[in-house]
Amino acid sequence: MSLKKYAVPTHPLCSAGAVLQGGNYRISMLTTALIRFEYSEDGKFEDHATQMVYNREFPVPEFRVVEKEKTLDIYTKNLEIHYDKQKFTPGGLMVRVAGGMAGERVWHYGEETKDLRGTARTLDWANGEIPLEHGIMSKDGFSVLNDSHTMVLMENGSVKPRQNKGEDFYFFGYGHRFLECLKDFYHLCGKTPLLPRYVLGNWWSRYHKYDEAEYKELVERFEKEKVPFSVAVIDMDWHLVEDVDPVYGSGWTGYTWNKKLFPDPPEFLKWLHDHNMKVTLNVHPADGIRPYEEAYPRIAKKMGMDPEQKEPVLFDIADDKFLEVYLNDLHHPMEEDGVDFWWLDWQQGTVTKIPGLDPLWMLNHYHYLDSVWKGKRQLTFSRYAGPGSHRYPIGFSGDTIITWESLKFQPYFTANASNIGYGWWSHDIGGHMFGYRDDELTARWVELGVFSPINRLHSTDNPFNGKEPWKYNRIVEETMKKYLRMRHSLVPYLYTMNKYASRDGIPLVQPMYYQEPDQEQTYHVPNNYYFGNEMMVSPITEKMDEVAVAAKAVTWIPKGVWYDFFNGRRYDGGRLMELWRTIDEIPVLVKEGGIIPLKDMEEYDNSIDNPEKFLIKIFPGNTGSFELWEDQGDTAEDNDENWVKTRFAKEKNIFIISRAAGNTDVIPVNRTWKLWFYGVKESNFKIYVGDRECDCVSEWKKNPDRFEIIVKDIPVDQEICVEFVDGITECEHRWTEEIFAVLERAQIEYNLKSEILFTIQKLGKDAVASLNAMHLNQALYGELLEILTAEM
Repeated sequence: MSLKKYAVPTHPLCSAGAVLQGGNYRISMLTTALIRFEYSEDGKFEDHATQMVYNREFPVPEFRVVEKEKTLDIYTKNLEIHYDKQKFTPGGLMVRVAGGMAGERVWHYGEETKDLRGTARTLDWANGEIPLEHGIMSKDGFSVLNDSHTMVLMENGSVKPRQNKGEDFYFFGYGHRFLECLKDFYHLCGKTPLLPRYVLGNWWSRYHKYDEAEYKELVERFEKEKVPFSVAVIDMDWHLVEDVDPVYGSGWTGYTWNKKLFPDPPEFLKWLHDHNMKVTLNVHPADGIRPYEEAYPRIAKKMGMDPEQKEPVLFDIADDKFLEVYLNDLHHPMEEDGVDFWWLDWQQGTVTKIPGLDPLWMLNHYHYLDSVWKGKRQLTFSRYAGPGSHRYPIGFSGDTIITWESLKFQPYFTANASNIGYGWWSHDIGGHMFGYRDDELTARWVELGVFSPINRLHSTDNPFNGKEPWKYNRIVEETMKKYLRMRHSLVPYLYTMNKYASRDGIPLVQPMYYQEPDQEQTYHVPNNYYFGNEMMVSPITEKMDEVAVAAKAVTWIPKGVWYDFFNGRRYDGGRLMELWRTIDEIPVLVKEGGIIPLKDMEEYDNSIDNPEKFLIKIFPGNTGSFELWEDQGDTAEDNDENWVKTRFAKEKNIFIISRAAGNTDVIPVNRTWKLWFYGVKESNFKIYVGDRECDCVSEWKKNPDRFEIIVKDIPVDQEICVEFVDGITECEHRWTEEIFAVLERAQIEYNLKSEILFTIQKLGKDAVASLNAMHLNQALYGELLEILTAEM
């Protein structure tokens, strides 16, 4: 059976001018810092694409070769390679790299590289930190990825074992040029695909035996509470589980709708679509297709079996015929009924009939390639299966234990995955199982989820374990609702970053050392990360102090000036700080001149479409710009003609919204813009639409932290210019009011509150030493110190 339709475009052959080859070795100079090393006893080398590597066709880099009878020396601007032309040994192959932590590093073959690690296959049963696999970034400036044991991809779409059994590995010697290293990794291993727009909203998931009525009631409750969700995840019990005859084993694997719970599946799926929710179903495919399944007779016949014999069709992902029938005859009919994508919940190990072939990788690879058949954007939802897995988003990180230790590990785990190019992790937000009830923990986990690649609330099959906001105390309930609405509003920003991740190889989430690699402190804030090109996030992963009623995140504030995303507080960067926040706050900073486009959620709307009403947050700075990218959101092809760009730019006293350029058919004809200028006092302004001054301002108002303008119903083919006629007058830092708010909620003696306030009012920012002498609660002192020293 042909798998030709699953063939992927690859360019596995290196340019001939970049290859140095002897009888048993081959060295491919892919870039001045990326080298492929091969050694084979029989002199045969691998020229196919592999599970990890798709594209070895790079422009030939500049390099110099000095070859003698027994030695080969190669020089590029980044590397020196010295090789004795024999079987690889520590003494016979070494690479010297420029740009490491001490300016230069040397690697000898076989040495374990001290890279910064990448990610892991799963967080199943994790209760805190777990070991991570290798990545491609290193403080020492080099790393190695071994490709010797992966399968090869054939031109006909099939996957086969390698014929040669030699060594095949890639040396990354990029020093601290981390983003350059990552972009070349994507060139080598395939780009990150563009995600459908809807996955960037909120996902509802719960392992619970829903029936149709209960699920619809839940969705309608979310709508009533104005809590937006864009993806419905239906766990195990959509299919037959308990009614399976024991002769067939358990109901863990299943493909037949439970009609007692969902009497009309197509109608149910359509109802969810009508309520702006896409649908994914959970599947555990390891037990194959057994005789009780509705699809069994046709599947058995397609496999050449007699259905009357009632022999199970065993799961065999390595069999081309089974794979074709599995996808075309089992999954496609349910997709025609309205299933949008599949949650491939593979928990059955790494063994297939072909030694070395991981069934998880095969499931990810072929499900992803097959998912385009309906003309929509390709998508899977599954676990990580090694380097190259970024081509099959989205990642399901697995079943974590509900503890503070689990929460503390997840921001680091998420950001660090970018070190192996894996940018789209989805965690069980709130934790999956066991653990304990802690409302504060749930609030902090949801805050992390909102500022994560994918925000999917989830919980295991336990009547007390659900993530519905109304299950929690009133403060946490309102906090959860606030942040779930915020996530929905962030979709325009996130979708633009989605494009940059796919087109430019820039992941949404990046460790802090990507931008300041020679700053030692950036390696010691594992839970601190960039979130797109405008923002930096430092989730809180510890309990609040009972006296200060706040908790801290140790944060590296990058060089320059940064502003709080929520209230505009200014921070001077280039230093390590403790940022303190109450239970309903998370430290999110925006760079100077930052512009954040948000969907205006003042009126509830859970549609994921390109919005008609925007809220634009504009932060202080003489200059700033942002390009908003939009398309239809779920087209199979990512072509330039699909896109429309709207540019926002700030130049001193002028803010401009450009006319939309490109495929304006995918956006509303008119748009309303709510503009929030942080740090701006009441100012005289004029608005121009096109070349004409207009009186189209519906309202404007002053806020203590910002100046607000609302411009309604402007055609998108017209440029909007806001001019502050007399210049911009900046707001004064309201630090005395912030101090008062901290003291008001502090659980301390009233007289001590007054003493602290008096000291600060008298001494201003010079009060730090006096406060230290008072021997205050450390959390309260830290919170006061943050406010007093935010601006240096």
